[in-house]
Amino acid sequence: MELIDTDIRPWSAEEVKEQFGDSLSLLPSNDNIKELQTILRDKNTTRSDFKFYADRLIRLVIEESLNNLPFTDCEVVTPTGALYKGLKYGAGNCGVSIVRSGEAMEQGLRDCCRSIRIGKILVESDTDTHEAHVVYAKFPEDIARRQVLLMYPIMSTGNTVKQAVNVLTQHGVKEERIILSNLFCTPAAAQAVVEYVPRLKILTSELHPVAPNHFGQKYFGTD
Repeated sequence: MELIDTDIRPWSAEEVKEQFGDSLSLLPSNDNIKELQTILRDKNTTRSDFKFYADRLIRLVIEESLNNLPFTDCEVVTPTGALYKGLKYGAGNCGVSIVRSGEAMEQGLRDCCRSIRIGKILVESDTDTHEAHVVYAKFPEDIARRQVLLMYPIMSTGNTVKQAVNVLTQHGVKEERIILSNLFCTPAAAQAVVEYVPRLKILTSELHPVAPNHFGQKYFGTD
């Protein structure tokens, strides 16, 4: 089998900042994260290992996404009677997964936010034109007043995300109240989404020209 040229590298944080400004952020990189990304890209990774390490990376991305939500000041009394000045989430956060691969990220969000509401969007692509369109959407009734974590692990073209954002805005959600939580993104997809919805925020673990498009099939065991 002929190997594909591997002289393709992920974008650095500096390159991302220069190209996309504050619209796209990378998960702070370290050797641990690079190992997770390597395992998920390795064709020899077993399904059980793939799911285990995918869940680890998902948790890291979700945690960083939550860090981008608004917080408010608060005061609590400690068991010793001391007054502690801290922070708490602003009211009204929810998650929305793009079915099916986005559902892989739901448990990671629930592990961090026990009672968070989660909606779903199903986007399908026409087999002939490859045009994406929404076929199903279900949200909390008050989603227009909420901050939304839109969950979609692999973004290759951006078409699916653009359609998902369309249905969210049609339900009254403002672009600037949406954070896209993503694992792997191509520069072309990032550019397409940023140009289409410039006030949306994207958080990804890696910006790379080649996306691991096998993610959903491997994670759910349908490959």
